[in-house]
Amino acid sequence: MRTEWILAGLGVVLLGAGCGDDKSPGSGVTNAAAPVAAPGPAKPANAAASEPADASLLVSGPIVVEHQVELTAQRDGVVKKIYFDAPARAKEGTLLAELDGRQIEANLAAAKAKTRSIEADLKNWEAEEQVLKADYARQQNLWDLGLTSQEQLEHARYKAESDQWDVKRVTETLNTAKEEERSLELELEKTKITAPFDGLIARRYAREGQNVAKGDRLFWLTAEAPLLMRFTLPERLFGKIRNGQQVEVSSADAPGEEHRARVKQVSPVVDPSSGTFEVLVELIGERGALRPGMTAAVRVESPR
Repeated sequence: MRTEWILAGLGVVLLGAGCGDDKSPGSGVTNAAAPVAAPGPAKPANAAASEPADASLLVSGPIVVEHQVELTAQRDGVVKKIYFDAPARAKEGTLLAELDGRQIEANLAAAKAKTRSIEADLKNWEAEEQVLKADYARQQNLWDLGLTSQEQLEHARYKAESDQWDVKRVTETLNTAKEEERSLELELEKTKITAPFDGLIARRYAREGQNVAKGDRLFWLTAEAPLLMRFTLPERLFGKIRNGQQVEVSSADAPGEEHRARVKQVSPVVDPSSGTFEVLVELIGERGALRPGMTAAVRVESPR
């Protein structure tokens, strides 16, 4: 029993020694943060963008002209005569072909005769108007002298007023006849196929004697100058291409030729689907072997 009391006392002494100063330098646990490594040189976020760009950009596109159109029939009819064929050149207003317009000519002649008849009728009504005005004036004088009745005076006045309305009615009828005549003249003009501008007949679709319908193609007419080129550039160049800026143009179909072109138009917006914008340039000087429809390459100097 004495031995057990001695062991218990030693345990209490050891427990008290362990609960003493908890700031002992021998403690193996620490809350200190791990040392931070020294930072290296930072890489700019736009490192890829800061890389030097190419000195120029080469893009391709078609050579076009401002005036290029397919002439179509403006009304149904039979091709009466073809005066020019490809590859002839035609001046503005030149008659290229003609449809059969005999029926329209006959209708127009009848309309003109009707117009002349109404004009004569109008002159007759105008003359009668003057007579009725004179009758009314005479009745007015007789009324002032007391030599006519109130009924005769009013009858002359109403008749003169009625004739004035007849003159207006015939005048409007004459205007209608003139408009009908004008309409037939326009229809007759539609039978004549003329060149809307100076150009080259690139293709003829119709032949003499062919029955064509309204909208059928007859000729393909194209201007030869000035030559234009339309192409697209990436949006990173948007706002850096100016009107009047010069570029180099070349074509594999015209080897050995170098041409200069001037920026004529720059699109004010960027196409969101492709991330590009459109540029139109006009060739300067002689065209050489370049022709509308050919594919060419344009070299645009990238701004630094």
